[in-house]
Amino acid sequence: MSARGEFSSRIGFVLAAAGSAVGLGNIWGFPTKVAENGGAAFVLMYLVMAFLLAYPVLMAELIIGRAKRANMIDALGSLSSNSKIRVAGIFTGSIGLLTVVFILAFYSIVAGWMIAFFVDAASNMLGFSIPWLTEFSISRNATFMALFLFLTGFVVSGGVSNGIERWSVRLMPTLFTIIVILIVYVSFQDGAIEGWKAYLVPDFSRLLDAGLLIDAMGQAFFSMSLGVGTMLVYGSYIQANENLPKLGASVALVDIGVAVFAGMLIIPAMYVAANNGVQIFTETGALIQGDSLIFNVLPALFATIDVVGWVVATAFFALMVIAALTSSISMLEVPVAYLVDHQGVERKKASTILSVVVLVISSVIILNFDALFGLVISITTQYSQPLLGFVLCLFAGWVWNRNEILTELKQGQVGVEQGLFWRIWPWYIKFVCPIVIAFMFYRSLTA
Repeated sequence: MSARGEFSSRIGFVLAAAGSAVGLGNIWGFPTKVAENGGAAFVLMYLVMAFLLAYPVLMAELIIGRAKRANMIDALGSLSSNSKIRVAGIFTGSIGLLTVVFILAFYSIVAGWMIAFFVDAASNMLGFSIPWLTEFSISRNATFMALFLFLTGFVVSGGVSNGIERWSVRLMPTLFTIIVILIVYVSFQDGAIEGWKAYLVPDFSRLLDAGLLIDAMGQAFFSMSLGVGTMLVYGSYIQANENLPKLGASVALVDIGVAVFAGMLIIPAMYVAANNGVQIFTETGALIQGDSLIFNVLPALFATIDVVGWVVATAFFALMVIAALTSSISMLEVPVAYLVDHQGVERKKASTILSVVVLVISSVIILNFDALFGLVISITTQYSQPLLGFVLCLFAGWVWNRNEILTELKQGQVGVEQGLFWRIWPWYIKFVCPIVIAFMFYRSLTA
């Protein structure tokens, strides 16, 4: 095993990488976008965007990461001997690192809310209530944000195999089990069938709607943790003999599957809530989405089903916390890998330092919530991530030597040059992905 550490098994990597991809972007963000964009039409276009755009960029990150065995800044800076391109690579990696730090900053706040609602549901299940847990306040937000960052830092400080992999192989099966149980339970409640119809029957007239397409692309990039180096860093820990295209496909399929499963849970649950007298539509007739969905509609639903409701609520928010944690450890690993690789900082010390840095940024956001929370989300996920994905395509398609890429892929798949992946991916990442991402980004600015 190298000094940097490696994933000890294929399933360990797939669950860790899928865990990075499977976060609040799937469990919260995906159903929210489904509700906002007319149900099944969005589901269909999300699947298209995930396979046509997100998977090729995911593969670019994994291949670069394993070949260079380095953090994002050093990896992109070493793709070319040209001094100007090297500086561009270092600059891009630095922007990616800053982006992921700010994503983790707002993410930790939201994840803290999930912990608070989990504790509230569990306490109510045991027969007592603590109203502070569900009241929006600086003290509540700061307390649980700090707790979540402590959990994240604790896992990352353990290293690749003993920290990230060890916890991922425990948390991910738990997540799958909870979500399947909840889907089965909700599906047998009155009103669920209407939710299934809204989720599965597309309105084809909305398929090419600009807003829907932009949201579908953004959701695909955000849910797969693309553009900010998480998959690149995880790729740097993959063993040399692994088949990268198959590993990448496994990660993408698990991520997409969980997003679709989350929709199977939350959209029918909204219609069950409506059947139980909970308001699920806005004044304009659109389904309620965002934080109102997670923290108002669904808790109101749980409250209508008596004692069993608190059990379901506890399971649901446990699901949300697990999903958040599996993603946050990959986010924190990006800057930690840089301090460990480039600066020679000991891993536990690096994890502590960066957890504190993120805590400070999160605290500033909490203290200026109305001004900063939405702004940070918009800058990082709507603008920075797609642009970073665009630049990664340029590096993988135009800067990095094609023979070096083929040599790297051959380590895990002899004869890969004869397969479908190599016949499509090089020109696809070179021409199609940059053009489509640039066009979609332009549409997002003018929509």
